[in-house]
Order: sequence, then structure tokens, then C-alpha cells
Amino acid sequence: MRTFGDLLQHRAAEEPQRRAFRFLDYATLERPALTITYAELDRQARTVAALLQQYGRPGARALLSYPPGLEGIAALFGCLYAGWIAVPAPVPTPARGERWRTAAITHDAQPTVALTTHATRARLATRSLLEPSLPSERWLATDDLPAALADVWRPVPLEPDAVAILQYTSGSLSRPRGVILHHANLLHNTGQIARRFGITRDSRGMIWLPAFHDMGLIGGILQGVYSGFPVTLMAPAAFLQRPVRWLQAISEERATISGAPNVAYDLCVERITPAERATLDLACWTVAFNGSEPVRLATLERFASTFAACGFRRTALAPCYGLAEATLMVSAVPVGRGPSVKRHGAADVVSCGPPIDDTRLLVVDPDTRSVCQAGQVGEVWLAGPSVAGGYWRQPAATRATFAAQLQPQSDPPDSGYLRTGDLGFVAGGELFISGRLKAQLVLAGRNLQAEDVERTVASSHAAGWPGGLVATSSPSRAEDGREHLVIVQEIDPRRAPTEASRLAIIQAIRRCVAEQYQVPVAAIVLARPGSIPRTSSGKVRRQDCARAYAAGELEVLVAWQLGPRDRR
Repeated sequence: MRTFGDLLQHRAAEEPQRRAFRFLDYATLERPALTITYAELDRQARTVAALLQQYGRPGARALLSYPPGLEGIAALFGCLYAGWIAVPAPVPTPARGERWRTAAITHDAQPTVALTTHATRARLATRSLLEPSLPSERWLATDDLPAALADVWRPVPLEPDAVAILQYTSGSLSRPRGVILHHANLLHNTGQIARRFGITRDSRGMIWLPAFHDMGLIGGILQGVYSGFPVTLMAPAAFLQRPVRWLQAISEERATISGAPNVAYDLCVERITPAERATLDLACWTVAFNGSEPVRLATLERFASTFAACGFRRTALAPCYGLAEATLMVSAVPVGRGPSVKRHGAADVVSCGPPIDDTRLLVVDPDTRSVCQAGQVGEVWLAGPSVAGGYWRQPAATRATFAAQLQPQSDPPDSGYLRTGDLGFVAGGELFISGRLKAQLVLAGRNLQAEDVERTVASSHAAGWPGGLVATSSPSRAEDGREHLVIVQEIDPRRAPTEASRLAIIQAIRRCVAEQYQVPVAAIVLARPGSIPRTSSGKVRRQDCARAYAAGELEVLVAWQLGPRDRR
């Protein structure tokens, strides 16, 4: 198979009635779950492709702006059938962050058309949320195209190096950038995921992550088509409203592979009741991957312990590491082994397993650009067939990120490495991620990793909201102009209902940080759950959080600042 379009056509020809996807629609519970076979998906993709061929030639971009469901999957493959470049994006909402993200993606990708559903287009038009840089007549609904249009589609010969998708980064540390993914990148990475996780045609998947996020799109939708196994989908909101729905779907659909960022596992422990746990049978779940944000040992152990009575096995836990710039997966713990840890400084760091095949992974000193010794922490650099083709229309950023050279350079110079911006070390051939280069805090002349400080704060008390914690620095309220440590902690108001209990949390955080790092905390904000800005995958946006703190935009329960006059 040279492209993902070839792959879907092969599935439709070989097993036309095999179920490809099933969508659990919790917004309309009165109707049964929606399903689509490979033959139906192929025909719907051809109708979308025929529509696109009326608007432009191969290489044009189409913005995909769909609510959770099956229509967006058909549109994705319609783009691939037409040779167009798919640009998955969230549906614009009145929320400032999501509207800004969609506008930034549209401005950068400059799509010819936007594809969506009739209902979504009408709702966006009513709320004045149609992106103004794209005329309203270029917002095309694809959910009721005439079936005969499929026969008008003209096949397009494509090479593996054709661009398939612009996967926009989550923007946790900067404006979103369009990562250029070729068909060859997608086929290599999904092949490696299948191998590392032991996926077969008998596997069954379950994904609730958004289809515009790399883990949901590539690890869920494309992985299902690559490996030929059925995948059950649900909306992210359905999980966030009731986390038990995720595990119920795994139990009822007998899913063998599913996963999410670390915070999702925390939420399951926190919010699924004993009565709900009693209804679950998770013995089928053999691969529970955990990635997209730092993997925490405490989270893994709590989840495995909490759901052991439901049949969940600790060996199913599969920590992994990846990023959009490397398509998706870079490394993962082999299936059935379970997590392992190494002590680094004052913390236990979870292994993310060995790198995938055909990938050169180096740990490099980010200042000298020389290769680190075994066990030494440095920046993770990569080269291999899953590394993407750069950033769309951003040559300077592409050179800086995708063409890094070691010092001293080889002779002749190599083609360069992808700088991930993540810090880690290699031990026993496995990768351990210890922090993020851009998440360093320079405090009192010391370099601290924000993730390390966050782990310490999380262990200081028991009232925190899972995943709702940011350690950042702010010079704006410091009289001496130096960076001072600021902690923003989302807490469950039920666990700390009084002012006294909340002040006790503040004292515990101050004491724990001082003992561990010998630096004072300048300010602590205890905020309501959901206050911290996050990406689509649940990662915290540290820079946005720092700006929100400085602007007084957080939903504060209680705030404290160093010095008796600043206490309030």
C-alpha cells in the first residue's frame, strides 16, 4: 500500500461488510450507536473526493471542522482520495482559546474550503463563528451528498511522499504549527504502533480523544484502518462529563486497546464510584497506553490498584512517548510488560520503552549539541521515517527544529535531527522522559523542571484536582525583577470546603517545596477545577496559565502571596 487511500480501498474490496467504526452518541441517547463498514466508508469518501475535485486540484487544503462522529472520518479519507491535504481542526466555539486556535490554523493553512455538516455550518453562521478569512460559500456540508457523486470521482495517482495531513500542534507552548505528514510517515508510524502493541485484526479499539489531535486521529482512526480492526469512538465531552463512560465502553465493546493522557487515568480514579466499578469487566483490556503528557508512577499505581477488582491487569499499562513532529509514537513499553521506573534525582521516572524501529534516538546536550553519556539527561533528538517533513510555510522554524546538527558535525554532514524540546535519558536501551526544555524554571540561580515541582506539590496534599496543577514563574509581581515561583493548583472544593482547610493546603505546598528544592514559593492560587488553560489533549498551557495569573483571570478559590500584607 503506497498511501492510506490505497489501504482503505483494499479494506473495502477485501472485507466490504466488516465494521470499521462505531460511534457512541451520548448527546442523543434515544437513537442507537452509529456504525460504518469499510464499503460504506469507501463510498462516502469517494463522494467527498468528487466534491473536492470540483473546487481544486491535488495539493489544495481542506479544513475539517466536524463535531465528534463518523462524518469527519469520511471527509478525511475523501481528502486522501482526492489528493488534497486534510487539515483537522476543532469546531469553533465562543470560548476564546478555541476560537483563537481555529483562526490561527485557518490563517496558516490557507485552506481552499472548509468541510463540515449542515447542522454545524448553520450553528456557526447563527453565532457568527464562521472563520471570516474563509467565505461562507466555501464552507461545504458533506453529510447528505448524493450517493451518485461517488461514481464521478476520478482516482488520483499519488506517491508515498505526497502530503496527506497538516497536523496542527496543540499550542501548549506556542502558536499552533502545521506539521507536514506524508503518507509514508503515516504508514510507517501506524505499522510500528501495531508491532509494538501487538495489534491484530482480532483487536478492538476504543478512543474518545478528539479527531483533530494526533493521538485520536492517528492512534485511533488511522490505526484502525491500517490494522483492519473495529474501533469504537465517543466524544471527548462524554468522557469528561462522566469518566465511567470510557471504561463502560471498553467493558461492553470488549476493547483490547485504548488509552489517553495521564490526566484521564487520574480522573477515572477520582470520579468513578465503587458502585460504578462493580459494573465493569476490564479483563479484555490488554493495552492501556498512556502518553501525550508526563506519565506519573503514582497515577499508574493508583489506577491499577483501583480497578484490579474489575479484572484490570497492571501489565496492560503501556507508557509511551511521542509528538506530532514524529507523526505520533516515538517509543513505547512492549505489550504485556507493564511499567518500570528509574530513580532520577528526587523522583521516580517512568520508562517510555525503547524507540520504534528504524529510528535513531539521541540524548544531546542542548547547549553544546554533543551526545550525552548513558544515563545523562539531555534533549531528545530523533531521525527516521516517522519524522515529519517540517512545519507548513515556516522555513525558519523548520530549520531550527527539524535540521539540528551535532557538534562536531559528521563529515559529510548528516541530514539533521528533530529537536523534540523534551528532556530525558536512556538507560538499558529505554527512554525516560524527565522534563521539558521550555518548562525550565530559573529560580534563585537554579534550573528546576516544572514537572518535578508539580510532582512534589501533588504529593503534599490530597485535595488536588487530577492533572490540574501548574508550576510557573512570574516576574510581574516581583519587586526585584527576578523570576519567582508561582503555583496554581485546582482543588476539589468538597475536599477543602473551609478557608482553614484551604490555608492548610497552602502551608503544605510551601513546606514541601521549601524542603525539596530550597526555594520559596512566591504565590499560590487554589482555583476551581477547569480554570487552568489546557490543550485539546489535556496538557496544561503553562505560558497561558502564567498570563492568566498575571491578568487575574483564574477562577480563584483562595490566593496567597509571600509576605503578611499580601495574604488574602
